[in-house]
Amino acid sequence: MGKKDRLKGKIGLSAFLLFLVLATGTIGYTLIEGWDLFDSFYMTLITMTTIGYTEVHSLSKAGRSFNISLIIFGVGVVAYTANNLIRFVLEGEIQKAMGRRKVEKMIQNMKEHYIVCGYGRMGSIICRELKSDKVPFVVIEKEPVVLDADDDTLIIAGDATKDDLLKEANIDAAKGLISVLSSDADNLYVVLSARGLNAGLQIVVRAGDEDAELKLLRAGADRVVSPYHIGGLSMAHSVLKPSVVEFIEVATRGGNLNLQMEEIVVRQGSKYVGLKLDESNIGRDLGIIIVAIKKAEGMNVNPSSKTIVEAGDTLIALGEWDKLTILEEAAQGA
Repeated sequence: MGKKDRLKGKIGLSAFLLFLVLATGTIGYTLIEGWDLFDSFYMTLITMTTIGYTEVHSLSKAGRSFNISLIIFGVGVVAYTANNLIRFVLEGEIQKAMGRRKVEKMIQNMKEHYIVCGYGRMGSIICRELKSDKVPFVVIEKEPVVLDADDDTLIIAGDATKDDLLKEANIDAAKGLISVLSSDADNLYVVLSARGLNAGLQIVVRAGDEDAELKLLRAGADRVVSPYHIGGLSMAHSVLKPSVVEFIEVATRGGNLNLQMEEIVVRQGSKYVGLKLDESNIGRDLGIIIVAIKKAEGMNVNPSSKTIVEAGDTLIALGEWDKLTILEEAAQGA
């Protein structure tokens, strides 16, 4: 049992003791002095709280003896209850404050992370994929979010269109931003603010209206995604080209250990730099298919075996996850 649970237990015990003393005092005065229940309860209450206005009625010797016992036990119970309540409130506030400071410190220490604006249906899926790839990220969400006890997602509560919130998310050190707010206007504000705060930021944004796509690109978005357009195409292709769609889903679904499609950047110092694809033996040694190579001049889809790998190229590779890991390490020059 945790400290907070033990404190809750003490508060429950305090409430029971408080009720017990009130009931005992009320019944005691009624039986000893013959008062009605209201007068007995009132006398019990002012005695326990040490207000001590005056005696409701004159007390007999037996009543005074009972009153002494009630003062000793009643005041003790009230003090015990007040102490537990104060501890519960103060510790709760202190824990919240410490929790906020801890989150703020973790965010400020983040580098090359992503900022996800919006934690709705799309945002939660995006965060799940980022987490599965062990990519650091922080979420900005206006509405209250209830997370599982073991969920360590960093969430900043507030409006993502505000510059202060983006700064709190350490946008200066961020690698990219993904905005999936409910309205195109809000996403536009986020793009404008984010681009102004970090000119080199990679920005991907959701567009509900196709007319908003051009405006978002003009505002500074690197890529605009329309869920309705993509969803419509996917459904049409599921009917027209079901096997192709199934293959793409298998290759891109997060958590699939048998087959993955990944992009791998070739760094200077890698053993692959300057080699042709057939000389690199990527396919023979690792069983990986290079689907495309993104070069400075553009995307080379289905590259030939004579295509030369250069530093800065991005390999779009298809293969088993453990083999892709080996390729990534070699491409990094590790």
